[in-house]
Amino acid sequence: MTRDADTADEAPSPTLLQAFRARVRRLYYGMTPGARAWRIALLCFDVATIVYFIVSSMLEPDRIDHRLDYAIAAVLSLDYVLRLFAAHRPLRMVFEFTNIADLIVIFSLFASALVENLAFLRVVRMLRLLRSYHLLKELRDMSFFFRRNEEIIQSAINLMVFVFVVTAIVYVTEGHRNPSINTYLDALYFTVTTLTTTGFGDITMTDSFGRLLTVVIMIFGVGLFLRLVQTIFRPQKVSYRCPDCGLSKHDTDAVHCKHCGRTIKIPTEGEWA
Repeated sequence: MTRDADTADEAPSPTLLQAFRARVRRLYYGMTPGARAWRIALLCFDVATIVYFIVSSMLEPDRIDHRLDYAIAAVLSLDYVLRLFAAHRPLRMVFEFTNIADLIVIFSLFASALVENLAFLRVVRMLRLLRSYHLLKELRDMSFFFRRNEEIIQSAINLMVFVFVVTAIVYVTEGHRNPSINTYLDALYFTVTTLTTTGFGDITMTDSFGRLLTVVIMIFGVGLFLRLVQTIFRPQKVSYRCPDCGLSKHDTDAVHCKHCGRTIKIPTEGEWA
């Protein structure tokens, strides 16, 4: 018994740094009410920053309060450092694309004090839209509604990210060349009319690069745009693997597999009275 007591006394106690790291990991990965509340607060902040960046990109630079930019940058920096501190593989986290995008956004927020090209910086902040995929993952774990409608929500997020990123490219490359594209909203209007093949003709590209960019948008963008829209508005299918052919998506009221004809019994909600 004395030896056990001596062994317990010799066991190294966690340092303050280790204890703090364990606490941060519980906040980001734990399932306690406090950890859930922390992640929900971060989700709300992510949504607020995404909305702010979209709206601010459409406003004149003189109407933006840079103190708000610095405050957002401070919170994003703190969150990034804490996530890096809590990560099991910090180096791997640094080189993940979404985290690189976060660093670029943080830099753009602080750089507004030194760089005059605020329009370019605000467009770069559209990279924050990539955070939407992290939001979807968190909400999927928290809400049955998101798990049930995951395919539709995922397609809607893909569509939003695609449209705004393409708009950012148009605005950065043509904002100083094309007299018809003076604001981010003009670029968004041109992008949407091009992707939907509407083409009203009130905004047209006047230079070779702009016309080449329009061709690329039409060739690669229209098909993807229509595919994403179709996924959002088409009738929802349920996931149920057919035992014979393996088809995993079926209509909600299907009684036979469309591929092989086998009778299937898809579980439905509700109960017999």
